[in-house]
Amino acid sequence: MTGNNPTAYERLGGDAGVRALVERFYDEMDRLPEARGIRDLHAPDLAEAREKLYLFLSGWLGGPPLYIEKYGHPRLRARHLPFPIGEAERDQWMLCMTRAIDSLGLEPGFRDQLVATFFQMADHMRNRFDPKSHPFPLAGG
Repeated sequence: MTGNNPTAYERLGGDAGVRALVERFYDEMDRLPEARGIRDLHAPDLAEAREKLYLFLSGWLGGPPLYIEKYGHPRLRARHLPFPIGEAERDQWMLCMTRAIDSLGLEPGFRDQLVATFFQMADHMRNRFDPKSHPFPLAGG
């Protein structure tokens, strides 16, 4: 807790809340046909992915830095470079995360803050760009 302001980790309910978020996120990824694209980027068994996301989110949300203690700096974008991540994959990831967040019954303002923060992170992971949605004007044209 920083002063009188609880961290996102604390507002989620600490360890149990972060675990619940991660479990629901991967359950949604497994269940939703709309998330098939990102599900196919993962191993058939999601146990390792679930554990690593839990460890990462623990520290990222203001709790114990479990991922750093076990693996060192997350280098999040670098670790995701081998996977083709464009707007579609970002949006599929966000669909799963938003549904997971919504399943927790959070206060609406905090819910919106979490969704926006996760969107920033998910958007930062993109390494494929659609030239139609991000055109680069020709020099002198």
